[in-house]
Amino acid sequence: MSEKHYSFFENVNKTFDKAAAFTKWDPGVLEQIKECNAVYQMKFPVKMDDGRIDVIEAYRVQHSQHKTPCKGGIRFAAEVNQDEVMALAALMTYKCAIVNVPFGGAKGGIKIDPKKYSAYELEKITRRYTAELTRKNFIGPGTDVPAPDYGTGEREMSWILDTYASLRPGEIDAAGCVTGKPVTQGGVRGRREATGLGVFFGLREVCSMPDIMKKLGLTTGVESKRVVVQGLGNVGYHTAKFFQDAGAKVIGLAEYEGAIYNEEGLDIDDVFHNRRKTGTILNFPGAKNFAKNTDALEMDCDILIPAALENVINGENAPKVKAKIIGEAANGPLTPEGSGARKSHGVFERVMWRSAGGPLYSTRLEYPAAA
Repeated sequence: MSEKHYSFFENVNKTFDKAAAFTKWDPGVLEQIKECNAVYQMKFPVKMDDGRIDVIEAYRVQHSQHKTPCKGGIRFAAEVNQDEVMALAALMTYKCAIVNVPFGGAKGGIKIDPKKYSAYELEKITRRYTAELTRKNFIGPGTDVPAPDYGTGEREMSWILDTYASLRPGEIDAAGCVTGKPVTQGGVRGRREATGLGVFFGLREVCSMPDIMKKLGLTTGVESKRVVVQGLGNVGYHTAKFFQDAGAKVIGLAEYEGAIYNEEGLDIDDVFHNRRKTGTILNFPGAKNFAKNTDALEMDCDILIPAALENVINGENAPKVKAKIIGEAANGPLTPEGSGARKSHGVFERVMWRSAGGPLYSTRLEYPAAA
């Protein structure tokens, strides 16, 4: 039977409902918690380098303002849509609440493939997006503080800060309008690798628990664990790097253009620099290519770390996933059916939730139905 296809936001709400069943809160309160407080969809024209005008579609969603400012990254991707941004904003609310940091949840997205735009075009798009947010009071140190996400980084955050500060002259705390800035503009040292470090710390703790490792048939400690990472962006790269430095063996890597593996281990920095030079991780010396990039998810390994996009493990491919531990470095990489299929498949898993932008995490334990 094929998996029921929910929207990403429906997936998040379905998971919320499963957890809410164990609480005593009024159903009306629970329904209010699930809904997004404010959704801002915008379209604006930007002149490209060749003189044409592109109409850019973008979003900012403030899911919860129970505590302010709202907090959440900005994503640049061709797949961006309102449903996705709503789901990501909701996840930010729950992640912040779980680890007890005083923020509401928000998220932003611009529907573009950043690889198809020049740096100058990306700057104009980012600055115009910031101007729109500022005009509608969807950004500000005490209101809503964006951060980097998929497809963005320190460069884009510096453009956001500069634009916001120019539109709010004299605002003494204007630099607090965005996090993930370059250190030279008030950014925090260690921010770039923080999320990957949080994923590593969480999984390292799991691997140090003798009872759990015994259930999984693994030895304690990170050393010699076979790791597969999907996504070689900021989070995936640093997570893989921390595992490699701790003595684990990264045997598989996947990106949007393909996936590679080597049972003896891959050197993360070599793969990363080779990809920068060639534009692909495929055909890396000493490694073999998978037929398709999603095959890496089904590779025999100890730890699988989806660090790319959402919904990559679903009810159809979850029973084929051989990893004993799944570290959720991406936002919502397992659908509800994917999580359920893993349980009914008779595999114990420790699923990690990490906070975007910091080494904060909590855990969810799932046991086989027959256990």
